[in-house]
Amino acid sequence: MSEQKKKEDRQVLVKVEHLVKYFPIRSGFLKPKKAVHAVEDVSFDIFKGETLGLVGESGCGKTTLGRAVIRLHEPTSGKITYDGEVIYDSGSGSAVSMKPYREKMQLIFQDPSASLDPRMTVGEIIGEALDIHHKTKTKEEREQRVKELLDMVGLNTEHANRFPHEFSGGQQQRVGIARALAVDPEFIVCDEPISALDVSIQAQVINMMEDLQKKLGLTYLFIAHDISVVRHISNRIGVMYLGSMVELAKSYELCSNPKHPYTQSLLAAVPIPDPDLTRARKGMAMTGEIPSPINPPSGCRFHTRCPYASDICKKEMPALREIEEGHYAACHLFNKEEIEY
Repeated sequence: MSEQKKKEDRQVLVKVEHLVKYFPIRSGFLKPKKAVHAVEDVSFDIFKGETLGLVGESGCGKTTLGRAVIRLHEPTSGKITYDGEVIYDSGSGSAVSMKPYREKMQLIFQDPSASLDPRMTVGEIIGEALDIHHKTKTKEEREQRVKELLDMVGLNTEHANRFPHEFSGGQQQRVGIARALAVDPEFIVCDEPISALDVSIQAQVINMMEDLQKKLGLTYLFIAHDISVVRHISNRIGVMYLGSMVELAKSYELCSNPKHPYTQSLLAAVPIPDPDLTRARKGMAMTGEIPSPINPPSGCRFHTRCPYASDICKKEMPALREIEEGHYAACHLFNKEEIEY
């Protein structure tokens, strides 16, 4: 079956088109207005039941993109479609109420200790979501549902009476996952859910999330800066650099055959316990600092750190185009007509 046929068979749950998010910066009298270019013209699809991984350096706009998709950050422009229904379109000039979609779209926060109210018990934290969305009718139903959710994420039912500070980081993140699952969502944005956890706990949480996905039919947008973790859990991976999507492909394809120089550099930074494989793999470690998103470089955002940059890279932003079946990259190297030899 061809890649195009497979795409037609799969249902697109989330469709993002030309999404832009700027954060304006207050400036002094007579100073020009500036903005942080957090997300710059990003487009992608997320298919129902899959995990789309999103990787990149800190500050590349991954978290902002995830929050903009579920409109916790209101986009500057672009279009977002959820299960065939437009939930944001800057061209229409009218805002769609997100209340009907909050049950379907949830977020797991990066820092579990900061995302849980220290004055509330775990039962109250999880039960609050049930109350807001009227998921239970009686107090007994509410308590039973809280116990079910705790059991689902591997916690004991008596943990409902404890406060967040009485738990370890891994247990706190399990509480955060239980809270996200309380309203029976279809789509969850996982904003670096394991970055604050120990390595041994990371594997437990990842395995639990995979089990929950199979059991409940969930769809994930999994955000992380560790490409080795994203490779494990994701069906496809998107790579971001300075607010732009530079590569998108199946997980195995992207990690075994990276096309964009930035992706090659990310993979080259992952340690391999084999000197021969380390020397043989494609890519080199990056040099220099990531440019400021307040004043991003012209043309390709990566040209200031790219060893293959040419004159056109400094002038024109490359489009994300399909260079192989199901493999997309935004690089002038793959359009020979543009390259100045």
